[in-house]
Amino acid sequence: MSLVKNLSIVDSQREDSRTIPELFEEQVRRTPDLTAAICGSDSITYAMLDARANQLARHLKSCGIGSETLVAVALDRSIDLLIGMLAILKVGGAYVPLDLSYPLQRIALLLEDAQAAFVLTTERLRERLPANGIEAICLDRAAAAIASHSAEPFDYMVRSSDLAYVIYTSGSTGRPKGVMVEHRNVSSLFSAMNRILGPEPGVWLAVTSISFDISVLELFWTLASGFLVILHTEGAYTIPAEIRRRGVTHLQCTPSLARMLASDPDSLEALRPLRKLLLGGEALPPALAQRLKGVVSGDIYNMYGPTETTVWSTAFHLGEFTTNVPIGRPVANTYVRILGEGLEPVVPGNPGELFIGGGGVVRGYRNQPDLTAERFLIDPLGGTGRLYRTGDLARLREDGELEFLGRLDFQVKIRGFRIELEEIEAVLEQRPGVRQAIVLAREDRPGDRRLVAYLIAEPDVRPQPSELQAALAELLPDHMVPSKFVFLDAMPLTANGKIDRKALLAPAVLAPATKGAVAASELEGAIAEVWAQALDVERVGLDENFFDLGAHSLLVAEVHGRLREFLALDVSLVELFHYPTVRTLSTHLAGLADLAGIPGSASAQHQGAERAARRRLALHNRTGS
Repeated sequence: MSLVKNLSIVDSQREDSRTIPELFEEQVRRTPDLTAAICGSDSITYAMLDARANQLARHLKSCGIGSETLVAVALDRSIDLLIGMLAILKVGGAYVPLDLSYPLQRIALLLEDAQAAFVLTTERLRERLPANGIEAICLDRAAAAIASHSAEPFDYMVRSSDLAYVIYTSGSTGRPKGVMVEHRNVSSLFSAMNRILGPEPGVWLAVTSISFDISVLELFWTLASGFLVILHTEGAYTIPAEIRRRGVTHLQCTPSLARMLASDPDSLEALRPLRKLLLGGEALPPALAQRLKGVVSGDIYNMYGPTETTVWSTAFHLGEFTTNVPIGRPVANTYVRILGEGLEPVVPGNPGELFIGGGGVVRGYRNQPDLTAERFLIDPLGGTGRLYRTGDLARLREDGELEFLGRLDFQVKIRGFRIELEEIEAVLEQRPGVRQAIVLAREDRPGDRRLVAYLIAEPDVRPQPSELQAALAELLPDHMVPSKFVFLDAMPLTANGKIDRKALLAPAVLAPATKGAVAASELEGAIAEVWAQALDVERVGLDENFFDLGAHSLLVAEVHGRLREFLALDVSLVELFHYPTVRTLSTHLAGLADLAGIPGSASAQHQGAERAARRRLALHNRTGS
């Protein structure tokens, strides 16, 4: 039962001390012959998934992996990925997920900080890892040895206080920080989800990379609850077809991804049969909430929670709301406090910083004791355990619901990715020719949030934006690379001498773009015009890839609507992903049928355009928290 206590919202429930392997194995005993997971044409039953995880766990043990041994995971999205993570947990280890789309130097930095003893991978993927001496366990090379082990259950010594995984998030110091999550934190989450989503299993479409913590709900809570898990491997534009094909009942995604799906009538209609839709990772726009609510037949939840409190900490069942969509009330085993600058409770209705306590609060940051002490505090109001200081501004409404009001620092969320702007600034200021850098998230059009870097160059040395973008792409994930670089003579200052970030966000700071592009036909020119307007660039070259210019799946959805309206063409969303340049899209459209009198380009399609689009789409459609 939720109640207001000490100016805080509390939801109490008996904590579950079982570990992830225990919870999974209990489900195996209940439904051994039920299909547990499907990935493409591969499928596996609960009993077989458990048996293969047991075999691999014994092999990992023979390699020296035991209690709290950190094992990096560098595997393709597959059934083997599930087996690998379960095996690591069964033998007592903790997994460290790696996103192989990240730059090599970024991966090396994560491995160096984690000090993982092993990496679970394959011979092919091992070549994409830094040569840092870490011992690789290649599933394909060790297949015979793994198969020789017994598949029977075995006694393992995993305690609820042991680490389950370490996930890295952006860090304000210029280095990413590893969040250490224990089994008891995860079991607390599972108890909460049991209460929110109910006991009836279904078909869950898992769309999130294991590098983001919401994948824990998609992959482990589901397998502990009797779900059929569909491991989605294609781009976001294939989600509607997958929902229909697999009879999906449950989906979890960011509002950004939901906005893309809702932008196309056919895609939106595919969401109608869902029994449960969870939205989280960033603020949920009221207009999007209303649109989804009018279509989805089942329950929709606005979820909130930082990685440091284990996936989701509050939930709001989408009912009536007027302005902002609330983030709701604490999930089970969780309590929150809204405190002022002196850590005193604020009056309900007034804004304050949101603190979270309860079973989801994690151990802390790996190898960063000072930062752990700063962010994880003893409850100043006398509660048991620790509180996590979120840095989020919130208020407790009269109806008892929490409302998110923004950040107190320079952390932002873009398409569900959590980004510390200071980390990008620190990298930029290490580049030759950059004296000072300020990075901000601009949202000049509703729903289209982008990173912009404002720079002061060294005298007589001004690096080209393309050089900076290429350099950052070697060090930072794609979602942390600014799409625009603006050089200034001086930073605007407030009256007390601090940088005036609000002044930087003024529209006048960005020079207006000159629209247009050199084209060989009216159709090419029209497509280039629409893309230039959407990307806010001077021109789009006929052979430039839209995603390389800063586009992402949500922007493509916007362009889709503009093209259909501007050109009066029945162009599909899928076609924009398949043909990501002006020339290839123009050629494709010109060859379909009568284009209402608009002549097309005679140039041939580029070879491999569809394959390249799919690769880039997979990169741009990952979600997070």
